[in-house]
Amino acid sequence: MNIPFLGNRRRKFGVPAAEGIAELLAECELLRSQAYRAGVQLDDSAASLEALDQLVPRWRDDEEILPWLGNDAGLYLGTVLVRSVPGTAWEIRADGQPVVRLGSGRRFDVVASGHEWAVSGVPELSQLYAELAEE
Repeated sequence: MNIPFLGNRRRKFGVPAAEGIAELLAECELLRSQAYRAGVQLDDSAASLEALDQLVPRWRDDEEILPWLGNDAGLYLGTVLVRSVPGTAWEIRADGQPVVRLGSGRRFDVVASGHEWAVSGVPELSQLYAELAEE
């Protein structure tokens, strides 16, 4: 149906712009609140990843919070990469999982790494950042 005074409303729907996706993925509310309570300021820098690596992992005792925090940790790592490494961008896989596409074209599942970090602390987020930023 084409009703002229309504305009073409279909243009408003669809996939959000890359900036909008990046902003949504950068929220990481649970991680940011945990860091804030520990006195760590998350400013989307590589130094903030080092500060996260130094936190006492009190969340490991809470099985409910662990997967959510791991997800946020991965998204935060991705946010720091996308905002500081030229040529790096978010990409959403066909299954809906956000991954980081590096300048080399390689896709890296930061969320999986975030879960590993939340559970065991290895690999350190700052170490991963350093390795991926070199690519």
